[in-house]
Amino acid sequence: MNDENQVPADRADDAPPVRSIDEPLLVEDVLLLLYQPSSGAIAGENHLYYVLGGAVVADLTLRGLTEVQEAGRLVRRVAARGDAPHDDILRAAWDYLATKPRGVQTVIAGIGPELRSKVLGKLVDDGHLRRERKKVLGFIPSESFELGSTRRAELLARVRATLVDGTEPDARTAAITALLSASANLHQFDPEIPWTSTVIHRAKELENGNWGAAAVGAAVTRATIAAISGALSASAAANAAGSG
Repeated sequence: MNDENQVPADRADDAPPVRSIDEPLLVEDVLLLLYQPSSGAIAGENHLYYVLGGAVVADLTLRGLTEVQEAGRLVRRVAARGDAPHDDILRAAWDYLATKPRGVQTVIAGIGPELRSKVLGKLVDDGHLRRERKKVLGFIPSESFELGSTRRAELLARVRATLVDGTEPDARTAAITALLSASANLHQFDPEIPWTSTVIHRAKELENGNWGAAAVGAAVTRATIAAISGALSASAAANAAGSG
């Protein structure tokens, strides 16, 4: 079996970026960023499963393991391609896509609900979060988290450089930023990332696949991330309307 990050020769024009084997999953980085150290809360809990599901599909895309199929003038479906990944979280999503092509919203809703606890567990295991378990009133189980590494600060600095300083992002940072924006969570990072019209405009560009140098030769990646961003935006809007 080929390595999960290899790309067939006929797909070399859309080859995924070179990745470190020690690099966390994209969904880990997204959840780590959504964790708010000042309060211990996770931003966007009401539709967190949707954001995490989108991050897993985006990760598969960056690894060259998905493709977008046109199913009509305005309909896009995502399908698996290549060899199944070894990571359990990515493998479950890839297997789901391998059964048949599916709409982005269907995929995200199908794989998202079980991700929160699994991804938090990976972040704890990798030392990026520390878990504290206790009992409230002596008998009600409760858990909280604290930062255990500098990775969140490093990730936030990359996103800030992209949105505030105008630095061209790599594909991974572009995807993370697009997901945070599309899920309506970007304002949670103010004042570290000022919530300005310039930042909002730049984030929307990333949602739409305008990644600068990172977009060169990445048509499949950009198309899939744009479709994921559209699905997340629709979910965030529906969630806001429902709570209004």
